[in-house]
Amino acid sequence: MPFSHHSHSGQFCPDHAKDTLEDVVRMAISKNMQVFALTEHMPRGELDLYPGENETLASLTELHDRFFGEAERLREKYRDQIEVLVGFEGEWIREQSFSLMQDRLKKHRLDLFVGSVHHVHTIPVDFDKAMYIKAREKSGGTDEGLFGDYFDAQLDMLHAMKPPVVGHFDLIRLFSEDANRSWKECGVIIWEKIMRNLRVVAAYGGFLEINSSALRKGMDEPYPKIEICQVSRDQNFAYTRQTISYIAKAFLELQGRFVLSDDSHGVEQVALNYHRVLKAIKAAGIQQINYLRRTEKTDLDPRFPGVQAFGTTVTSLEGHMIFNA
Repeated sequence: MPFSHHSHSGQFCPDHAKDTLEDVVRMAISKNMQVFALTEHMPRGELDLYPGENETLASLTELHDRFFGEAERLREKYRDQIEVLVGFEGEWIREQSFSLMQDRLKKHRLDLFVGSVHHVHTIPVDFDKAMYIKAREKSGGTDEGLFGDYFDAQLDMLHAMKPPVVGHFDLIRLFSEDANRSWKECGVIIWEKIMRNLRVVAAYGGFLEINSSALRKGMDEPYPKIEICQVSRDQNFAYTRQTISYIAKAFLELQGRFVLSDDSHGVEQVALNYHRVLKAIKAAGIQQINYLRRTEKTDLDPRFPGVQAFGTTVTSLEGHMIFNA
């Protein structure tokens, strides 16, 4: 019963993805996936185009509107073979981002959206190392400074949008000096910001995606790192501030819920490295994975009528071919 709640195609994300949307859906079917969400990036304004892009907000909006039409066609065409969810991936860049996301939500009937942060100080932090360094300089020149600003920007997005799925929670580590370093080595201030944001997600009932794309990008663990997910308390992680001893808590301890995502950018990446994700899930002590489906009942969010959350045990995933590569 594999699922993915975050994906892209070259048809509607031509600058950094491959293949048609239909090819991506057909690949998910070939891998016996039960639920597959189509979540192309929302439109961005002209100030926020990536190097090499030659678009306008109007042209990107038109492309995104065509994506929704094609996604609905594919949902109907393959309805007997797979549950296709239709949504988008949000961008939190500047003040305009809020209105652009609201436009998407008002204009189209959607099943979900993924709330992500790819920019800090309006600079992309996952495009390349040079841009990451540029953003880092705006944060005082240290990874830790940029980490803190990233999690502050994420907090603003969480409060403003309450995304049902929170995308690649700790994406900011991608181009840092050590992408595999423990967050607990970054200091109590950063860990407190992580926990603060997790508390917000848990409080409004959002889902944290376990995103396999970190693995294909060379990291040892998916997004987010196991320590952010894990059940057990690390008794060795203690900081003393005056008389306060700080001990890490994790999303599960906050009654947080998880979904799976491959964040695929073409057919080759559909469910890629899910066998490694399963190992990380087990290491974190997660016992249940959630997934979304369209039903006649709404229990997720009134913005997404007819969408309901379900859960399955981690042990039930083990027999599927995707998790035994």
